[in-house]
Amino acid sequence: MAQELTAAPAIEAHALARHVRVSPQKARLVLDLIRGERAETALQILRFTKKRIAKNIEKILRSAIANAERKADDAGESLDVDHLFVAECYANDGPRWKRLRPAPMGRAFRYQKRTAHILVGVAEHVTGVEQRAAAAAAEAEASKGVKGAVKKAREALAGTRRPAKKRAPKPAPKKGK
Repeated sequence: MAQELTAAPAIEAHALARHVRVSPQKARLVLDLIRGERAETALQILRFTKKRIAKNIEKILRSAIANAERKADDAGESLDVDHLFVAECYANDGPRWKRLRPAPMGRAFRYQKRTAHILVGVAEHVTGVEQRAAAAAAEAEASKGVKGAVKKAREALAGTRRPAKKRAPKPAPKKGK
């Protein structure tokens, strides 16, 4: 018989920026600073790093955090951003812009402007998963045996119930000639 997972899975999300106009080697120098750090600490590190790419990486990290929040919201779970950490971050080579520079005696020297694809992934820490699972179990225990309107009222008061989508009114039929 297969064992069922009782704990809620950790929420993971990532953000990818493509064709960033920086050398991947220079981006990796900054990404190495934040790998494995808590998301909040990583944002502070990026804010005070004196590299041009740090602002772009901060923007990507904020996008990854927002993606994790959205993923948790869509799943109907609560996510504490304090439990997120930078699980993966790397910079790969993007396409290179090949350019020519005038040289003496009518010649030309080629040079390359490099681009990078930067990925930053965040994941929920194990303690956050345990706390979220415990909160979900406590909520399930509290609402055990409660049905119908009482359950909806409790959810509305707690703010966990999502409001129903409003439907757009049907357009009036057009009169023909």
